[in-house]
Order: sequence, then structure tokens, then C-alpha cells
Amino acid sequence: MTDAEFQAWLESPSAIRCALVEVVANISGVETTLYLSNRGYVTGPAETPANKVYMPYLIGGVSFTESLSLEGSPSIGWGDLELKNADGSLDGYLDYVWAGRAVNVYLGDMSWPRADFQLIFTGLVDDLSSRSRDTLNIKIRDKLDKLNVSMTETLLGGSTSNKDKLLPLCFGECHNITPLLVDPATLEYQVHNGAIEDIIEVRDNGVPVTVTKYLATGKFRLTASPVGEVTCSVQGAKPGGTYSNQIATLVQHIVTTYGNDPLVSGDIDSASFTAFASANTQPVGLYLDSKTNVIAACNQLASSVGGQLVMSRLGQLRLLKVDLPASGTTTYATSSDMVERSLSISDSPKVVAAVKLAYCKNWTPQSSIQSGIPAEHLTLFAKEWLETQSTDNTVATTYKLSKEVEAEETLLLVEAHATAECTRRLNLRKVQRRVFKYTAPANKLSLLLGAPHQITHSRFGLSGGRTGQIVKLSSDWLKGRVDVEVYI
Repeated sequence: MTDAEFQAWLESPSAIRCALVEVVANISGVETTLYLSNRGYVTGPAETPANKVYMPYLIGGVSFTESLSLEGSPSIGWGDLELKNADGSLDGYLDYVWAGRAVNVYLGDMSWPRADFQLIFTGLVDDLSSRSRDTLNIKIRDKLDKLNVSMTETLLGGSTSNKDKLLPLCFGECHNITPLLVDPATLEYQVHNGAIEDIIEVRDNGVPVTVTKYLATGKFRLTASPVGEVTCSVQGAKPGGTYSNQIATLVQHIVTTYGNDPLVSGDIDSASFTAFASANTQPVGLYLDSKTNVIAACNQLASSVGGQLVMSRLGQLRLLKVDLPASGTTTYATSSDMVERSLSISDSPKVVAAVKLAYCKNWTPQSSIQSGIPAEHLTLFAKEWLETQSTDNTVATTYKLSKEVEAEETLLLVEAHATAECTRRLNLRKVQRRVFKYTAPANKLSLLLGAPHQITHSRFGLSGGRTGQIVKLSSDWLKGRVDVEVYI
């Protein structure tokens, strides 16, 4: 069945919507797939799975929400599958272990063979709950939740005073980091648990010193005992054997390498990553020497240019950014595409007159160096960040806003890139923008989060048509409708 045929069926008033849910639960220590439906559905002997009964327990749900955060934090999509349990026949479900198990939801017509049903969601179970005496609710999350785990728990080990410290990780180019002393006897230090591109410079109390590099293992050795604090500047990990300081490459490397259950290549929306990489080539650097989870590390990288991680409802990771104009193919909606009187304003982000960004992080600020290095170097070593600011004085006067703002931290390295990103964010925020929300029938269920979308309506100054970016979709596949929110 083609996408066009499926969409035509979604919009058909004669469609008999049937949802098939395949969800895993741990039952008495055994990973078991349960087959559920909103209607009684049985597969044929030659189908896959064969002769399978999908129990008609679903009475609601099959609704999912996905969103882009205007603040830049990653948003985990969520949903709900409601099961009827008025007679208590499903009370035994409460003894199963559900968290973190796979769930797939398919949609089709009761008259279709199993092979024609279309996957509409793949993700993970968050937990089982009950919102009323008569129901059970399987709470579901998209696969972004898989990244909410520690990057690594690999400790140095051994018998030194650092034995309980995590082995560090370095991505891109990082300035003045504190390496981990792994062997006091040989003065061996480590900056990354793996191969790196280069150790640019090692300093003892701010003064460059000679070292022996072991780039294949991310280590170096001093040739003499240090007199003060040892720091260094490093070009780190080599994803696939090739060094990179680009956000998209590093994010893909991290999500497919780290954590207890990394994503695989099929979990990556390659088109999204390729587009993001092409539009965002600014070099970055991230150093991790303490416990950090995968999604937090990736968000630090992506948010440096206003990006964020988003998992599609079909389980593919995307890199998107809130930006106007948004990239992609524009879709359109008029009043005829909306449920009557459903158009409203759901949010009005505050206008700002200034944006300040922190960049070129000094990973080890040193304010008490006593060596004879130049005074200007001492000043730089004492600063954790360099900063740049963009200001619109007219906006400040008009809206009576302060031009003194807190710096937003980034992992950008170059002043020109930080200044350009600062200006981009200011241009986005110095205008009074709105988020418009409307409810649409099934013809809008195929809308794509992050894509450009034009709304034309007689209300709210939209009569001439205005184009923004889709920042939230709340889809109910059984009811055949979707709530759409657009940032304009």
C-alpha cells in the first residue's frame, strides 16, 4: 500500500479504523509480546504473525504528542493506550514489568490483510497506570527516552587515588581541560577513552611542557614531574576513524556508541542529519569527566546553534532547530482544513531586546597561576567563557526591556560563529511572535514536526496567510484528527 493510498483511506468516511498494538512486557521473568486491538482481529495462517488473535481491549488512546521546545531543551514524545478493565480481567497486568519495553502500533482497516496495516508509532513503554477503576493505561514514550542514560560508567580502576573516577571523554576541540592522572609512577594522563586526533598542547601551571603522546589510546606522559596544575588542549574523538568537530557527526557518533543500549544506524533519520550538517558547520568542543547522560551531552552540542534532538513517531532520530523561515517543503491550512472555531493562540513568547552567548569554554579556569606567562594569558586562563552580545536598542526602548541579560552557554569555539548565532537568536526573539493552534481532520495527520506551515484564516491577522514552523503535533489516529501548533 502506498502512502497516498493510506492517506486516502484515512480521509475516507467509510474507513473502519482498526489499531493493532504489539507491546512487550516481562511476565514472570519472560519477555512476552502481547497483541491488542480496539476490535477483534485475527491474522490468517499464511500471515505474519500467523493465526494471531489481537485481543479487543483498546477503548481509547492511540494518541501521540511530539513537539519542538521553544527553549531548546529536548522533548520526549508521549502517548497513551487505554484498555478496558471494568471487570478486573486485566488486573494481572499490574504484576508485569513494562518499563522500557518495545511497543509498535499499526493502523488499518478491518477488511485488510495484516501486511497492509501501516506502522504509525514505534517507541517504548514508560509504565502501566490506571486513571480510573474501569481502565488501565499503557503510557508510552518515543525512543528518545533510550538516550536518557549515562554516557559511560567505565571507571579507571586499579589502586591509585583516582581509581573510582570515570575515564574522560572528549569530542571536538576542547581548551585547557584537566586530564585524568591514570598512573602517577609514569606520569601518564588520559583525555579520552579511545583514539583521538591530537593533543595540541600540555601546560604545567600555564606553561607549555614537553610530553610523549599516545593518540591511539587518548593518553600522554609528562617527561618531568609537574610543579603545578596540569592542563591541556585537545582534539578529541575520531568517529569512524576520522576526527570531526561538527555537531551532526558528533551527535550521531554519541547516540550510536554510548549508553547501555545505543541507537543503530536505522534509528537515524539520515536526511535530517545531512541537512543539519550542511547548514551548521561551526566547530564545537565537549569534555566530559563526570557522569552525564547521553541526551544531555547531545543537547549541549545541538543547542549551541539552536538545535535539538527529536525522535519521529516512527522511531528515527532527527536534528531540528526552531528557526524562521523553517527549512523544508511548506504545507498549507485554511479555515476549511480546521474544525470549526478551533483556531486559537496557545502561546505568546516574550520579546527580548538582547541576546548574549558564552563561547570558547575554558574547561579549567585558573585564577592563581604564579608562573611568568604574559598578563593577557593570565586573564584568559582565569575566564571560564568568552562572551558576545547582540542588542536592538529600538526594541529595548519600545518594549521597555533591559539590555542586561544572562549569557546562554554554547560549545562554539569561534567568535564570528558565536556572534552570528547571537544575531540569529535576537532576530527570532525581538519580534512579537505567537503560537497558533488548531484542530484538523485526518488530512493533516501526515504533517511533519519542524516543517514550514502556512495558515490562512479570517482571525488573528492571518487573512493574508502567514508562514511559520510546526512546533507541536498531537495526533489521535482512531478519531482521525490532530491538534497542530505553529510558531509564527
